[in-house]
Amino acid sequence: MKIVFMGSPDFATAVLRALHEGGHEIVAVYSQPPRRAGRGRKERKTPVHVLAENLGLPVFTPRSLKGADEQERFAALGADAAVVAAYGLILPQAVLDAPRLGCYNLHASLLPRWRGAAPIHRAVMAGDDRSGVCVMRMEAGLDTGDVCACAEVPITEATTSGDLHDALAEKGARLMLEAMNRLEKDGRLECHPQPQAGVSYAEKIGKAEARIGFSRPARAVLAQIHGLSPWPGAWLELPGKEGKPPLRLKILRAEMAQGHGAPGEVLDEDFTIACAQGAIRPLVVQKAGKAPMARQDFLRGFPVLPGQRIGSPS
Repeated sequence: MKIVFMGSPDFATAVLRALHEGGHEIVAVYSQPPRRAGRGRKERKTPVHVLAENLGLPVFTPRSLKGADEQERFAALGADAAVVAAYGLILPQAVLDAPRLGCYNLHASLLPRWRGAAPIHRAVMAGDDRSGVCVMRMEAGLDTGDVCACAEVPITEATTSGDLHDALAEKGARLMLEAMNRLEKDGRLECHPQPQAGVSYAEKIGKAEARIGFSRPARAVLAQIHGLSPWPGAWLELPGKEGKPPLRLKILRAEMAQGHGAPGEVLDEDFTIACAQGAIRPLVVQKAGKAPMARQDFLRGFPVLPGQRIGSPS
């Protein structure tokens, strides 16, 4: 089939590669425009943009698809289908109507749970025991289209958003390729309306959510830490050494631990921290501007003493 692929971040690269290697003709790739980033503020292309160029595929990076010229260019590609994975732009009805066999989105949740912008983070932060990917026939609503295929991925106490992201990207790439192969063979996909019950929305992650509060049960604190790892990274503040300002420390991985104390109290020299119920122990931490490191390596250079209270317990 002739396919237009639309995606931007790392999550979408596995899908593009699978469709390309699966023998479909990618007539064009749409991605977010390059943006300035990093200390040098140099323009950076999205991961999908870079991969598409490496594969020799034409790339378009419009800032909007609302204009008639962009919609005409899209229609002129003569695509049988469009595949969308974390693209980042709303598709107007004229774009949705252009491909002969429709537009299909790979969404990183088990719809209708976690429609919206941050389904991977929200699933982990909520303490869900499973997530998944769905192939959805797109319509004008926010992730409201009929679902054509789904695959589940378990979430454990040790699963971070980064872990779940990688698992869903791999499984989603296979699922979308299978769906497009069926669409090519049969000329249609059997899709079903989403249930009315169980709808929830995955709002964008706010900066205020990243500060770790210990006045909640340990399991909720662990879910916050893992749900925000590796980005944006849940953090706490430790008292500075020898009159220096507090040290902001990201916790990227942690585990449940034994112990009781006031919320935010350090319980032992192994950095066990009391929560409202139970305790957690960091496993992997990161100082600003530094690479992630194991807890033991951090403590050798920055001992944390029992009895210290960490930041605000709220």
